[in-house]
Amino acid sequence: MTLPRIAALTLLLAALAAPLTSQTVPVNKDNRTIAITATDRVTATADVATLHLGFIAYGPDSQAAYAAGSRVSNAIADALTKAGVPAGSLESENQNVSPVQEYQVQKLTEAEKAQRKFQVTQSWTLRSNAKDSARLLDIAVKAGANQSGQIEWSLQDENAVQAEAAGKALQRARTVATQMAAGMNVKLGALIFASNEVQAEPVRPMMRAMAAPMQMDKVQPLAINPRHVEKSATVYAVFAIE
Repeated sequence: MTLPRIAALTLLLAALAAPLTSQTVPVNKDNRTIAITATDRVTATADVATLHLGFIAYGPDSQAAYAAGSRVSNAIADALTKAGVPAGSLESENQNVSPVQEYQVQKLTEAEKAQRKFQVTQSWTLRSNAKDSARLLDIAVKAGANQSGQIEWSLQDENAVQAEAAGKALQRARTVATQMAAGMNVKLGALIFASNEVQAEPVRPMMRAMAAPMQMDKVQPLAINPRHVEKSATVYAVFAIE
């Protein structure tokens, strides 16, 4: 077969195949369904708080800085233990001994720079009831946690709230499908398929508190209120029509 005939046959086959591939999903009287995608959400007050606690301590050399850091570290841990924090609730996050960089102390006097040659930093996370967050943060800061305050809010039973959001989304889908069926002069039938997609939660801004050089025992705890946590769900539902 010559090349012109091969080319002509190829073009003919392509033209015949195009109508077949363009209708992958048949639309006819036998496909009697209504498909709906709906989203809904539920908001609940957080009952769990994850506190980020930490401190920074200085010294003229690494050994002196480490000794100062050890005193602050143990003072914070002891204060939280005396406050009734269960063993294991305070989890180590980071700890480091390092030289202080010149740009960090460039505004200090020479005498102050000499006392800040090295630094020790340490941080923890503390999971507690949301209602106890202000009290525990206050205790930690007054014990020396001068790099603290970030709080992450969450729910103890997130599955229940997520399920409620999915249920509301499914009900919304049914309402929309019912209205569409009425507009088509048909009756909505049973639900024959449904799937749930969990929505990504927005990143919420955090707060950070710093201990001040004053009589901390006379300072009241910060006014901290638990945030509202929002859970949303998107449901894809297919209903039969009668």
